Amino acid sequence: MSFQVSITNFLSSYFFSGYTIFNTLIYGIILVFAIFGIIKIFKHYNINPTDLIFPLIPFIFLGSSVRALVDNGVYPYSWFLITPGIYFIVGGIAILSLLLGILIQNKKNIDFRYTIFSIGFILAIISLINIPDINLIAFSQVIMVWAFMTFIFLLIGKFWSLFNFNSYNGKINLSIISAHLFDASSTFIAVDYYGYFEQHVIPSSIYNISGTAITMFPLKIIVICLSLYLIDKYIDDETISGTLKLAIFILGLAPGIRNFLSLAIGVGI
Repeated sequence: MSFQVSITNFLSSYFFSGYTIFNTLIYGIILVFAIFGIIKIFKHYNINPTDLIFPLIPFIFLGSSVRALVDNGVYPYSWFLITPGIYFIVGGIAILSLLLGILIQNKKNIDFRYTIFSIGFILAIISLINIPDINLIAFSQVIMVWAFMTFIFLLIGKFWSLFNFNSYNGKINLSIISAHLFDASSTFIAVDYYGYFEQHVIPSSIYNISGTAITMFPLKIIVICLSLYLIDKYIDDETISGTLKLAIFILGLAPGIRNFLSLAIGVGI
């Protein structure tokens, strides 16, 4: 009994009580192993990972919206409904949907991406209908900042091939940086204008030094642009590079949607 209590206390202290350096490293290690496993699946079925960026958006919305609804008391607080539990569950469902989509494609010649998107969309509706009234001012503030920042990179793409919207690779890269700019926009508006605080370790430390969450923008831009540049320049394996880009996209859009909905719902209540 004491052993079980110790395990429970350990998990509660280090994994269920917010983000720390320790659990951030553990989640990072788990993510690395998950990426290696997913790469094997993509290679086995000869799938281009970046083809999944848009079909997976409903799943990303599902996980993030559930987390936001927990934040605002619409759903009960449970490990299965908060980070990282909800993302493990949604990720598992997404992988099963991928395998089901491949099976249907082989038997019915229906593009597996349609199956993935359809399943994710149906599941996302469950959370969508449970979202209460939102504050349109907070909603609009985030959207306008995000649209402005994304537009800047759309212009940059005319001179920098990394974000050239006329090429497939440029569109993918622009989508990734846009996802992270959405995360930065929602964090900036929530922290600087509505009294929220940053939970993640590194951004929180930078915020404490600068006193403003606008620092999220240069932090995101530098890290993501450098990552995309290095991936495109030095990783020739399309499956590995595509999987890394897919992971980076999810790591930007998922917290972005969660923060965005948590703010819009929280201010609206």
